[in-house]
Amino acid sequence: MRAPVKLFLASSNPGKLAEFRVLAGETAHLASTVDLELLPEFGSFPAFEETAPTFSENALGKALYYSRLKPGLVFADDSGLVVPALGGAPGVYSARYAGLAATSTERNEKLLNEMRGMQGSERTAFFVCAIAVVESGRAKAIVTDRVDGEILEQPRGAGGFGYDPVFYFPALGKAFAELSAEEKNTFSHRGKAFRKVIRLVEGF
Repeated sequence: MRAPVKLFLASSNPGKLAEFRVLAGETAHLASTVDLELLPEFGSFPAFEETAPTFSENALGKALYYSRLKPGLVFADDSGLVVPALGGAPGVYSARYAGLAATSTERNEKLLNEMRGMQGSERTAFFVCAIAVVESGRAKAIVTDRVDGEILEQPRGAGGFGYDPVFYFPALGKAFAELSAEEKNTFSHRGKAFRKVIRLVEGF
C-alpha cells in the first residue's frame, strides 16, 4: 500500500491545520492519501506580504516563499469575499477591508454600510479560495473554487467566522454562520478547493 503523501501547510495556525485535516478526513480513501503537517520553523521567516491582485497569485507567492523552509510539498491558500456591485471588493483585501487591526464585526459593518440601499442582484456575492502546491520552488498545482450567495442586510447566526454572518447561501436557505460544520465543509469554497488538491495529490 502506498504511503500517504506529506503536505506541509504554510501557516503556524493549528486551527487552520485542523480544518484542513477534517476536510481530508471526510472520505476514508482521501484521509489515507495525505498526511498534513504545519510547516516547521514557519515563524522564523518574516511574514509574506500578500500584495498580488488575485487570490491565485497570493497563494502561489506564499507557497513559493515558505517552501524555502522545508523540502517536499508545501501548500498555501488565499481566500476572500467578492461583491461584484462593489467592483469586486473586498476581494484580496478581505482580511484588511476595514483596516489591519479591524475585527470581523467591524469588517462586516463596513460591508453592510457600503451596500446600504442595494437590492436584488446588486447583493450577489461569492467566496473564493485558491490553493497552491509547490515543491522545490516549482508549482505543482494551483486550484480555485467558489461558492455563490448574496449579502444579507443584517448578520445572522453565531457560527463560522469572518464574513459568514452576512453571507446568505440560498441552496440551504441559511447564512454561512448558521451552517453546521458538516454543511460548511461540504459546500464551502475552501472545502471544494481542498478536495481538488487532495485528488490531484493522488497522482503525484
